[in-house]
Amino acid sequence: MKQNKYQKNYIGKTIEITKTKNMEQQGIKGIITNETKNTFQIQTIKKSIKILKNNKEFKIQNETIQGNKIAKKPEERIKIKG
Repeated sequence: MKQNKYQKNYIGKTIEITKTKNMEQQGIKGIITNETKNTFQIQTIKKSIKILKNNKEFKIQNETIQGNKIAKKPEERIKIKG
């Protein structure tokens, strides 16, 4: 069975924040180093930062992902329909 984009493991993938209400976070790029139910830990060129998933849109490996859809533990995302 093929995984949809919400069911994937994101650790080690490239990420960019494409939409957010916090303009200081807009355009942040890096590598996902850890993930929890509500956050991504992202290693940028300068530092490691923790970003909330809710109310954001991400580009992960060139796929657009809605943060609200993946604000779950990685093992719970298996149940999400594409």
